[in-house]
Amino acid sequence: MSEKRQWGAGFAAELAKLAGRLEEARLAARAAAEAEAKAEEKAEIALRSAAAASTPPPRRPAGSGDPVAAVPFGMRVAGEVGWRLLVLAGTVWVLMQVIGTIQLVVLAFVAALLITALLQPFVARLKRAGLSRGLATAITFIGGFVVMGLVGWFVVWQVMANIDNLSNSLQDGVTELKHWLLNSPFHVTEDQINQIAKNLQDAIGSNTKALTDAGLQGVTVVVEFLTGILLAMFSTLFLLYDGGNIWNWVLRLFPAAARDGLSGAGPRAWRTLTLYVRGTVIVALIDATFIGIGIFFLGVPMAVPLAVIIFLAAFVPLVGAVASGVIAVIVALVTEGPVVALLVLAVVLAVQQIEGHILQPFILGRAVRVHPLGVILSVAAGSLIAGIGGAVVAVPLVAVTNTVVGYLRAHAREAELSAEPGPHGATAAEVAPVDAPGPQENGA
Repeated sequence: MSEKRQWGAGFAAELAKLAGRLEEARLAARAAAEAEAKAEEKAEIALRSAAAASTPPPRRPAGSGDPVAAVPFGMRVAGEVGWRLLVLAGTVWVLMQVIGTIQLVVLAFVAALLITALLQPFVARLKRAGLSRGLATAITFIGGFVVMGLVGWFVVWQVMANIDNLSNSLQDGVTELKHWLLNSPFHVTEDQINQIAKNLQDAIGSNTKALTDAGLQGVTVVVEFLTGILLAMFSTLFLLYDGGNIWNWVLRLFPAAARDGLSGAGPRAWRTLTLYVRGTVIVALIDATFIGIGIFFLGVPMAVPLAVIIFLAAFVPLVGAVASGVIAVIVALVTEGPVVALLVLAVVLAVQQIEGHILQPFILGRAVRVHPLGVILSVAAGSLIAGIGGAVVAVPLVAVTNTVVGYLRAHAREAELSAEPGPHGATAAEVAPVDAPGPQENGA
């Protein structure tokens, strides 16, 4: 009996151990099920929160007590956009006021940039020829401004030398116009012509003080013009000699996150400006040469000064060409009559058509192409803000801005693509190059 009792006690102990193990397994399964249920509940709450954040808040009925709910969602969005536009417009207005206050300095520096863009290739060629940076800069600077000074002196000399002939031709033209009006079908009488002349003399006499003030203001303009020339000369000298270090200093003024994009946009903007100035000079020289030859053979006086005026006016796109052509036609009409004036008009139109359809696309190309509407609007805005100087710098400013914005947009797109996580797993096998080395080739 003792053996049977011992065997029964051992069997009971084994059953107790088995029951304990089953209870432990049941408790572990219950804990795992509870943890899984909590995880699913948390995931469902997160999904509901994300959906609630991505949808606009529901519109509450009027009179619910919330004043924001009474405003439609579209109007709230328009208000948010509107006040930001107002802040931007105020910032632009303040910037324009600051530029207007220091307009002389800004125009002088922009003119220096244009001149530097024209002269910089000569400095580079002299440096490649073996000259030092200082000597190459000095030769280019002195030679460039001497040439520009000689051109200005030649224009003034030609105008002063032909002013008497032009005055006599103008008087003869007025007399011929008077005779034509008397014999024209408009039935204009000599008394009416004399009355118009008398009214003109009275207007000049009554506005003597205004004309005097305008003359004094003209003296101020001359002083400001000379000051601007000196500022432009000094700025050009330093830009030619130390332009790279100046650009690096400008880059350090911007935040570090923006320097990468600006360091790439700067050289592209400078290339656009260089191409614009160089192409404009070539086109203006061709226009002035052919129009000057045409009016010279037609016998129009002051053909050379008119050609120089056409060359200078070509730096104001579209508007400058029209204005210089009108001046040439008026001079031909007053001095040589309507037939020669029509011939001059035909020459001007022919050269301008060749410029617009052949020279501009071929010489400037797509690098600085701006739509004609953009050219007209930018020239008009520049002339309203800063007169003739603003009209000259408006188009290159638009061209450079177009280049910078396009590059920064492409740079931001590339940065976004590089920030995305690369492919892995099954996706990596689809985009792997065909000739990628395998594990054996790498030594694995």
